[in-house]
Amino acid sequence: MDPDTMRGDGDGGGGDVYWRRRMSVLIAVLVVVAVVAWACSSGSDGPQRSSSAESSTSESPSADPLLAGLRTLALGTATPTPQPSPSRAATPAVADARPAREGQPCAEGDLVLSLQGKQDVYTGGAWPNFLVTLVNTGPVMCRADVGPRALEIRITSGEDRIWSTADCVSGPAAELRELERGIPYVRTLDWDRRRSSDDCRTTPATALPGTYVAVARMGKLRSPKGVFHLR
Repeated sequence: MDPDTMRGDGDGGGGDVYWRRRMSVLIAVLVVVAVVAWACSSGSDGPQRSSSAESSTSESPSADPLLAGLRTLALGTATPTPQPSPSRAATPAVADARPAREGQPCAEGDLVLSLQGKQDVYTGGAWPNFLVTLVNTGPVMCRADVGPRALEIRITSGEDRIWSTADCVSGPAAELRELERGIPYVRTLDWDRRRSSDDCRTTPATALPGTYVAVARMGKLRSPKGVFHLR
């Protein structure tokens, strides 16, 4: 018979010695299992891990395979704890900028702005004419300011700003319109061939013959450029 067991029977500590030995065997088995699991998971890169990574892993109690094994045996089950999906956790929520209800301000990403000239060359003093369209491609009806400042038509020649609807606005500058999905707002515009500026007290000069570019602007939106010529 085991001498330690015999001594334990005399002083009442035999049970403690027995369970200490059982725990030692259990820990040894868990060590072997942990080493095998680590070797299988790390593969050939395992021995090359940096010391900082190893110390970080050993300092985390939740990552200790011995403690994990002991908890599993104590609970009598090996059911793993569900972990959140790494891909979902790493993906930030993206706010939808589109109007959630009808009648809210239109999102710029839902608007399509275009401009088209009536002809390419204007002769004999004819005024250039433009067709401007604004279309809501969003899911619901929204509101947009199509006033001469918010929806600006600008004419340039090279770096020279020739004319703009935002200059010398008379009457209300804002003009709110309801834009139904897919139904374009349409505006036609004539240019009298005169320059414009912030100084509305002076008589504007007439633009010279040459090549000009017209663009519709609305916030960050820009229509395709319309090139035309005055003769």
